[in-house]
Amino acid sequence: MDIAVAGGTGVVGSRIVRIAQARGHATRALSRSAGVDVRTGVGLEGALRGADAVIDVLNIETLSEKAATRFFRTATSNLLDAEGRAGVEHHIALSIVGVDRVPHGYYGAKLAQEGLVASHAVPWTILRATQFHDFAAQMHARLAFGPVHPVAHMRTQPVAVDEVAARLVDLAEGSPQGRARDLSGPQEEDLADMMRAWARRSGGRGWMPRIRVPGAFGAAMRDGSLLPGPDAERGRVTFEEWLAAQPVG
Repeated sequence: MDIAVAGGTGVVGSRIVRIAQARGHATRALSRSAGVDVRTGVGLEGALRGADAVIDVLNIETLSEKAATRFFRTATSNLLDAEGRAGVEHHIALSIVGVDRVPHGYYGAKLAQEGLVASHAVPWTILRATQFHDFAAQMHARLAFGPVHPVAHMRTQPVAVDEVAARLVDLAEGSPQGRARDLSGPQEEDLADMMRAWARRSGGRGWMPRIRVPGAFGAAMRDGSLLPGPDAERGRVTFEEWLAAQPVG
């Protein structure tokens, strides 16, 4: 089959392309370097013509709910409308476990994206996954104030990027199913412990005080709202195994 990947040059998208090609599928990465701009819609319809399915793993680096919502509403609407005109028969979107329980900030933007997908005429599948293993490294880099790296208390069940990418290709190979079963890692972790372990592995220095993120989102981080339910699929790679495979700083 022919699979188009929105965000196909990113962390998740590049793995989707590799896995799909290894299974014998034709792929096309939708990117500005290929003359496709999902924000404006330029080049989209032509790039999608002949595709059997679209996997959307687009992302934006922002802490602003307003900016994230604007991005996902624009990009998702442009994608879906172009898919409809091009005759694409399956739209697969990656979302986050807990967006309906914590409609706040970036999670609120992803929930709005889900609503657009579910209300469009193009048949769809949405996969919610937990945070990736490298979330600890991302938070360590973001929460840096000089030599101080605050570590946030958050209950999470991180999953390997490759396992998410493979599951998205599985879904593209099948029929549209609406909400797919959530996907998580094999065991619960504490983000603060993950961040400290990442710092030790990567050679990070500095004071790492444990903090409680305030507000509704902070409470959700601590109370398990972002954990998968009992019916979720579990990946196999643990955070400890992923960390052991990372370069030593």
